[in-house]
Amino acid sequence: MIVVKTIAQLRSELAKLSPQFSVGFVPTMGALHLGHQSLIQRGIRENDLVIVSIFVNPLQFGKNEDLGKYPRQFEQDRQICTDLGVKILFAPSVEEMIPHQQETTIVVPPQSMMSVLCGKYRPGHFQGVATIVTKLLNLVRPTVAYFGQKDAQQVAIIKRMVRDLAIPVKIKSCPIIREESGLAYSSRNQYLTPTQKQDACTLSRSLRSAKQAFEQGETQASKLIEVVSQELTQTPTIKVQYIELVHPETLTPLTEITESGLLAIACYLGDTRLIDNLVLTRKKPILAIDGPAGAGKSTISRRVAQNLGLLYLDTGAMYRAMTWLILQSNLDPEAPEKLTQLVETAKLELFPAPDLESPTRVIINDHEVTREIRTPEVTANVSKIAALGVVRKKLVAMQKEYGEKGGIVAEGRDLGTNVFPQAQLKIFLTASVQERARRRALDLESQGFTNIDIQQLQQEIEQRDHLDSTRELAPLIKAEDAIEVITDGLTIEEVTEKIVSLYRVNC
Repeated sequence: MIVVKTIAQLRSELAKLSPQFSVGFVPTMGALHLGHQSLIQRGIRENDLVIVSIFVNPLQFGKNEDLGKYPRQFEQDRQICTDLGVKILFAPSVEEMIPHQQETTIVVPPQSMMSVLCGKYRPGHFQGVATIVTKLLNLVRPTVAYFGQKDAQQVAIIKRMVRDLAIPVKIKSCPIIREESGLAYSSRNQYLTPTQKQDACTLSRSLRSAKQAFEQGETQASKLIEVVSQELTQTPTIKVQYIELVHPETLTPLTEITESGLLAIACYLGDTRLIDNLVLTRKKPILAIDGPAGAGKSTISRRVAQNLGLLYLDTGAMYRAMTWLILQSNLDPEAPEKLTQLVETAKLELFPAPDLESPTRVIINDHEVTREIRTPEVTANVSKIAALGVVRKKLVAMQKEYGEKGGIVAEGRDLGTNVFPQAQLKIFLTASVQERARRRALDLESQGFTNIDIQQLQQEIEQRDHLDSTRELAPLIKAEDAIEVITDGLTIEEVTEKIVSLYRVNC
């Protein structure tokens, strides 16, 4: 890892990078904890390289705030970044980033977004955040920048700023990482005494109580805020600054949740200010089940969906159907415009299977292909076809339409990382190559195929695993917040029960 401390050095190192490289960027103020590490790890999985910045930004601290005592532990942070595989650590001084601090240009976000939540109590804070984040994005020019959802107001403002100023970067908001107690990780947790840290768990507990009330049908902001307030008052050491319900993207105050709402709180424990939040949505949760070929995703997903009363979205069948269509067309590979036309105009329909033992009914261009898409020829080609940009664009758009409605169980290769990153529960279902080959052989036998070569099946599965995990477009990657379920030695019923239990705990 290279540590640079000046803008000139940063530009010099960036100039050495290939323009084809995707760059993930994690801006921080140091004192790195597991929340920061989760952002870095996600960036490393999703990009060719990751750059981290450490800069305690004086512009975002008020006169009576904790700039002077904010935790600084550069050597420890440097080691964390090195161990995680960060390419460049940018750690500039205040003089380097803000040479004319008293007269520097300030980026001012929309007043409506700063007049709620923390903005009411921290005048100038979000102007300071927006100014330095804008400068960092202009310097690093990343493909993607990662921010934690714990700072939900900051994320919403940065997304709006990037859109309004046409900054060419994708902003990704990542889930809050919590300690076992439920306390959200924060650099300021270091300020807390052991007793205060125990009391601080009341924040997440109060939000869970509101979530429970919401799931039981309560949508009025006043009632949900009262639930949180009552829970917080049970801990006298907590001094509430605010409890508010706003729109997650616009930050507009809500009186009732019609679709989704951000329930946010700020409290003091002694001199330490803590924030936490939770997004409540009226849509039924999405359960995304990813994993390699032959892991049993389709079988398990159908059973889980039936058990939970959700819709099963057979994404594998969608890709198989498009593979069958392309194979049947005998299109010239040198004529990509014809392939694009074929895919974009294809009419694909899915119908629930009549029972758990039957596959999803699939009709493409008014032709039923339920059986045809399960042949060895389609199986051998589906990974290659699925990697085509035009195919993926078409099917992801269809899948996201289902996701807008919520209440689905979807299975595939990259649902938790790309198609439904907002899924409330992500499962990574897997099994050994030998076990998956055995299951595939049994599946083919049940369809009447003979002369099955188990060794060839293993080789095909290994090859497909490699193709799925190394393809440029949406490779097979376990989502950071996915729960891995290894199915070797487990029955279908046992796996189903395990996932249903995880759903009920997490959703």
